[in-house]
Amino acid sequence: MPVSQGEPGRSISACLILAPGRDTRSIRNRRILSPTQFRNAQNQRLSNGSSSNPQRICAFPPGPMMPISINAKRSIFFGFILFILIGLLLSAPLVRYLLYPANTGGPDQIFMVREGATLREVAGGLEKRGIIANKTLLLLWIRLTGYGTSIKAGEYRLNSSMAPLKILDILGKGLMVTHSVTIPEGYTMRQIAETLEAKGLADGAQFLALAKDPGIASRYGLSGPTLEGYLYPDTYRFTRGQPPLSIIHVMVSRFLEKAAPFRERIEASGMTLQEIITLASLIEKETGQGEERPVIASVFLNRLRKGMRLESDPTVIYGIEDFNGNLTRQDLDRPTPYNTYAIRGLPLSPISNPGEASIRAVLWPSDTDYLYFVSKNDGSHQFSRTLAEHNRAVNAYQRKGRGKDGEIS
Repeated sequence: MPVSQGEPGRSISACLILAPGRDTRSIRNRRILSPTQFRNAQNQRLSNGSSSNPQRICAFPPGPMMPISINAKRSIFFGFILFILIGLLLSAPLVRYLLYPANTGGPDQIFMVREGATLREVAGGLEKRGIIANKTLLLLWIRLTGYGTSIKAGEYRLNSSMAPLKILDILGKGLMVTHSVTIPEGYTMRQIAETLEAKGLADGAQFLALAKDPGIASRYGLSGPTLEGYLYPDTYRFTRGQPPLSIIHVMVSRFLEKAAPFRERIEASGMTLQEIITLASLIEKETGQGEERPVIASVFLNRLRKGMRLESDPTVIYGIEDFNGNLTRQDLDRPTPYNTYAIRGLPLSPISNPGEASIRAVLWPSDTDYLYFVSKNDGSHQFSRTLAEHNRAVNAYQRKGRGKDGEIS
C-alpha cells in the first residue's frame, strides 16, 4: 500500500466519520487533516455516541499528489481518440461535399456575383443553377473558414463538374470571365464609350464623364481638358461590371507604356507631349494609309512653321456638338477652339486617340516641302507644293471645290 512521505507505514489517506444527518458542507472550508488528526477526530466522535451507521468522509494529508495510474492514462488516451473519430465521422459529409462535384459532365454556365450580394444570395444562386448541391454546407464552410470576405463581384464561368472548393477558389481569386474589345485607331472618347456600352462592359455616360474630367488627366501628369488622345487604341480584355475608372486606367497606362520609348525624341522635337499627340490625332483622322502618315505630318509641320492655318476638316467636325455628317460653309466659318479654318496653330487638344504609327509620323516626318493635299476619293491623297498645283488637284479629284483658296481637303 502506498504511504505518505511524512509518516512511514501510514496509509496515504485518512477518513473522517460523521453521524448521519451531519451537514458535510460544514467541513468544506476546514484545513486538510493529517492521519493522526483524523484518527483523533474519529475517536472523539465515536466516544460522543455517534450513530452506528456513520458516514465516512475521506481526505488526503499534505504532500505530493498520487501519480495517475496507467489505467487512467489509457482511459484518457482512448477517450481522446474516440473524440477525434466522432469528429471525423460527423465532418465526413462536409468533407465529401467540398471535394466532390455536384454533377460530373455539367456544362459551363455564366454566373454573376453582383456588387453587394450576400453570401446567402450567392450560395442560393449556385444551388438554384445546379452548380452546387447544398447551399447550407457551402455556407457552413464559408463561415468556418472566412471565405466570405474574399468573394469578389463579377462574372464567372462555372459548372457543376467543379468541386465546391474549386468554385470557392475561383470566386475568392476573382478569376472572372473577360471579354475582348478592340478600340480602333482614331476613335474619339465618345466612340470608345459607345463601344464599351454596346459590349456591355461599361456605362457609356459614366465612362465619358470620367474621361472628360481634367482632374483624372492630371493624376497621370497629362495636360489638357480631357483624356482625349491618351486612351490608347488597342485590343483589351475587360470584365463585365469592371469600374469605368479601372478601364480608363488600363487604357491610359497602355498609352504611357507606348509613349515611354519616345521620351528623348519628344524632348528633341521642341514640342510638348500634348502638341505631338494633338498633331498625331489630326493625322489619324486624315488618312488610313500607313505610308502617307509621315507625308501628311510634314505638310502640317511645314504650314505651322510658315504660320499658315492647318484648315483640316476633322478639327471642325470635332468642335461641332452632335455633328450630323454634313459639313457646311457655316461650320467652316464658325469659330471654335478646334476649328483650324478659323484659328492658327493647333486645336485646343487632341481630336482623337492616335495609334503608334501616327505618333511616329509626327516624330519622324517625311522631308518634303508640301503645303497642301486633297483626297483622291480612294483613301489616298494628292500632295502639292503650291496653291496653283493644289487647285488643279482639287478640280481633278473633287471636280467641285468649296471655292475657298488654300483649303486642305
